[in-house]
Amino acid sequence: MSYSELYFSGLLIVVIAMTMLWLVSVFIKNASIVDPFWGLGFVILGLFYFYKAEGLEIRKLIILSLLIIWGLRLSIYLGRRNLGKGEDFRYQQFRKDYGENRYWWISFFQVFLLQGLLLWLISAPLLSAQFYAGESGLNYFDYAAIIIWIIGFSFEAGGDFQLARFKSDPKNKEKVLNTGFWKYTRHPNYFGDATVWWAYGLFSVASGSYWPLLSSLLMTLLIVKVSGVSLLEKTLKNTKPQYKDYVEKTSAFFPWFPKK
Repeated sequence: MSYSELYFSGLLIVVIAMTMLWLVSVFIKNASIVDPFWGLGFVILGLFYFYKAEGLEIRKLIILSLLIIWGLRLSIYLGRRNLGKGEDFRYQQFRKDYGENRYWWISFFQVFLLQGLLLWLISAPLLSAQFYAGESGLNYFDYAAIIIWIIGFSFEAGGDFQLARFKSDPKNKEKVLNTGFWKYTRHPNYFGDATVWWAYGLFSVASGSYWPLLSSLLMTLLIVKVSGVSLLEKTLKNTKPQYKDYVEKTSAFFPWFPKK
């Protein structure tokens, strides 16, 4: 199969998966089940690309292994976090704005199809890195990508773990987490997520394909400007009295030493 045939076959897989997930959400009246699927969706696409693409085998194995670790950890974490808590407040507000009688079908386009399209677009480095062979073996870009992935995954998984442990203590209900990874950036998990995707983009560069770096940029913009940092900051400033002081001392995204 050609590159474009593989890429658009991936789109078909995503649309089918999102349609099935949407049908489940309509039945249980909970659109937020789409969130834990985010990581798993990339794993599904990565597996498809792995079996169909004919790039450098060692690079394919490395990328697939790292992708499975990242994607499954994220999906399991989000699934456990959302278990038993009902529909997320964002989707509840959408349901209220559009009306219960209409939102069941609007959610297909607004939530599931939209996220599926973004998932597919962002998956470009996963295909390019596995489709093109580049040189006969791994190169410096591959090794740099592995190091960057480890840094990103450490911030993302470590930040999530520290936050979950912090929230599990009722004494911290009105407090702000400012230790560990959270001492150096207000959003270590989001920074880590973006960094992981720049690592995937670098794997694509290692194979000789540069344009998928746009997918890494798209993921970063989504995290910083749309669904991640900006959205959460608005909520925390209104619910955490100590957050203003935390903002003044701590870097918003890129890790840096806190101000005195």
